[in-house]
Amino acid sequence: MSRNGAGKARGSGRATLEEVAGLAGVSIMTASRALSQPRLVSDATRARVEQAVAELGYVPNRAARALASSQSRVIVALVPSLSNVVFTAVLDGIQDAIAEGQYQLLIGNTHYSDAEEEKLLRTYLQSNPDGILLSSLAHSPEVTRMLEGSRIPTVSMMDLADDTARLTVGFSQLDAGSAMTRHLIARGYRRIAFIGAQLDERTLRRADGYRQAMRAAGLFDPALEIMVADPSTIALGAELMQRALQTLPAVDAVFCCNDDLAHGAIYYCQRHGVKVPGDVAIAGFNDLPASAWMVPSLTTIDTPRYRIGYEAATLLVDLLAGREPHATRVDLGFTLREREST
Repeated sequence: MSRNGAGKARGSGRATLEEVAGLAGVSIMTASRALSQPRLVSDATRARVEQAVAELGYVPNRAARALASSQSRVIVALVPSLSNVVFTAVLDGIQDAIAEGQYQLLIGNTHYSDAEEEKLLRTYLQSNPDGILLSSLAHSPEVTRMLEGSRIPTVSMMDLADDTARLTVGFSQLDAGSAMTRHLIARGYRRIAFIGAQLDERTLRRADGYRQAMRAAGLFDPALEIMVADPSTIALGAELMQRALQTLPAVDAVFCCNDDLAHGAIYYCQRHGVKVPGDVAIAGFNDLPASAWMVPSLTTIDTPRYRIGYEAATLLVDLLAGREPHATRVDLGFTLREREST
């Protein structure tokens, strides 16, 4: 076999598996097995194949392998943000769960947009992924049609579906919103405002939990809600806190839909001589790393982001291996971290 072009992939110039096998002195099947299932070959054989791969600069053709095996070894994960530490933690969990199974992770950032989710899913389905991980329950009709038509195993993360036929891993956003509101009520607060931004489905479910608890206590007043579609930031939290203090008479507590807003709310109060929690209590959601260390420390909902990603990906890998899921609705719960701000 020539090392000067014979056996190269047609028109590409790339090294082929046939060349790797020839250089390593093994059959093409053994070379393939050494790369895709290294545990099934001897250490010596694997070492020879790996050395040939290094010498030739061989890169496996995943598209060809997927066509031959009907498996792409690719899992798609769609998240609404790559800058939000909530979702980077979820992705860390996914990556750790799929690593041993030699799956590759294809990440799509939907930017909280139905149109972007449709575009990404349409593109990624062309790669014939083995499985899909989604970070929401609600989708546009077009996304729903594509998912149903593809028949690709799919697991949804971050919330729990009422429909047990759907595979979901997370916690009840509604119950978490209700739990925080009940905490504030138990602390004696009565004029409790809810501040929400981005208005994605998770924020809206937390707001539903807030309303549920306020109604149960006979305290609900729609005027106490400040909801804006702007992207959530610390600066926006300060701005909305100013609005709450200026427009909501006698407000004594504020439940922010996430910690970014709550941090901004606390900073605004500190700059303007408003005591927290003496004049107004402030609570957040997600328990970001800084929340336990700011002054005052922030009362918030601790969400198991890494575990959500890990357990969702594990469930999906089990499905792909033909194993029955131990549950279709995996509730990982949440923890209310009571701190100084309330």
